[in-house]
Amino acid sequence: MDEFKVIEIKKSVFENNDREADRVRARLKKEHTFLLNLMSSPGSGKTTTLKATISRLKDEMKIGVMEADIDSSVDAKAIADTGVKSIQLHTGGMCHLDAGMTEQGINEFGTDDLDLVVLENVGNLVCPAEFDTGAVKNAMILSVPEGDDKPLKYPLMFSICDAVIINKIDTKSVFDFDDDAVVERIKKLNPKAEIFFISAKTGEGVDAWCDWLKQQVNAWCK
Repeated sequence: MDEFKVIEIKKSVFENNDREADRVRARLKKEHTFLLNLMSSPGSGKTTTLKATISRLKDEMKIGVMEADIDSSVDAKAIADTGVKSIQLHTGGMCHLDAGMTEQGINEFGTDDLDLVVLENVGNLVCPAEFDTGAVKNAMILSVPEGDDKPLKYPLMFSICDAVIINKIDTKSVFDFDDDAVVERIKKLNPKAEIFFISAKTGEGVDAWCDWLKQQVNAWCK
């Protein structure tokens, strides 16, 4: 006779966070506010891409940005200089945001008069992908200098994103980056992902990304 029983526990370890994320989304829907969770590795150009996005959309909708970093307020100041509402979230050493932390930011921020809020998550291709923040859509940025092999190395991040932005295409003459290979790798993980090739520096391709984002905001807020 066995001395003990083995019981399989199949509930997600993220169950509480998932419930809170659903609650955040329900609140945002009621307030007609769209929350975008924007992720990437450090140095991919998140803030530059955000500035280019804000420049194109700020006359059409009210925008706010929550900047998440382990420390510093450099990015929040850069976004505030564009004229939109911006706050800095310090994670106290944590490499991601969860739904509870996002809601704290929303409470402090206030979203009643905002159409679009962008959460610029902590620069990391691993931890942020594991936590539902309560965002309506997830997007990530992969920069050309990082290489076209990143979907192979960080599959979860590419699997959970509704949009993948390939940034810094103006540097392709310097780096060995295969457009077809990266698209194939992303689509294998996530057939529904929208992929945008852009240069936040020159503006190339940014309009297509902004058109997609505008469509998502309008559909959610109507």
